[in-house]
Amino acid sequence: MPSVDIDGVALEYVEHGSGEPVVLVHGSTSDYRTWRGPQEVLAERFRTIAYSRRFHWPNRPIPDGVDYDMLEQAADLGKLLVALDAAPAHLVGHSYGGFLCLLCAMQEPSRVRSLVLAEPPVLTLFVSSKPRPLELLQLMATRPRTAAAILKFGAGGVAPASKALRRGDIESGMRIFGEAVLGRGGYERMSEDRKAQLLDNLTNAKAEILGSGFAPLDPARVAAIRAPVLLLTGDRSIDLFHCLVDRLRELLPHARQASIEGASHNLHEDNPAAFNRAVLSFLAEQGGDAA
Repeated sequence: MPSVDIDGVALEYVEHGSGEPVVLVHGSTSDYRTWRGPQEVLAERFRTIAYSRRFHWPNRPIPDGVDYDMLEQAADLGKLLVALDAAPAHLVGHSYGGFLCLLCAMQEPSRVRSLVLAEPPVLTLFVSSKPRPLELLQLMATRPRTAAAILKFGAGGVAPASKALRRGDIESGMRIFGEAVLGRGGYERMSEDRKAQLLDNLTNAKAEILGSGFAPLDPARVAAIRAPVLLLTGDRSIDLFHCLVDRLRELLPHARQASIEGASHNLHEDNPAAFNRAVLSFLAEQGGDAA
């Protein structure tokens, strides 16, 4: 398996196809294996690169006491594009990976040709990464639906999952967090392959949940993004992700938005055919050989 060196850290990746580069950026509790289906389809028309982010399987796991830093992860993505001669690239990011793609477009716009953002958890457009009570009260006055969704996710997912992780019960913590992200029954519905990815990435998942959290986002800088954007949601996803993507659409009025039928948060795995169609159609509009 090839790897690329980013500041002394080896990141393994899989590359297929030729043409304009498309870089696939996975979310939490995952690695490059999550993109097997989409990469096979996209590689028929594009040079596709799916990499495992810092600390994710099969890369070196996160050492004890090291923070899982989102800005470091975003910097890795920008440097990877240069190291693999893949800039400017179409970036396709899921969840945490979508947030990283957004940050990359803000920090290194010349390296980004277009963005496909699948339910990025852009909570910091509204509140701090670890929301303070006053922030939530203020948000309740202006955007009650969003505030309620954040409160539900925090009280029913992040807080009990963090408690379990701190007492060393990693499996229960991830189950609780998975149910909060995917909705009721979502954790149990995951495929065996997806559960294997989760088990292979438990250490960094714990570090991420208990770490410094999401990077702050300036709405004005998001609105300044000029790369074409496709925003994706699953029609069965929890309300929080719909609120977050709706806010991105407000800030990026030129963006396209599509819903993936029959899908929850892991929309590229829940309905890969619909996901692939949406991405290929969008890339075709950008002049990519995807018609």
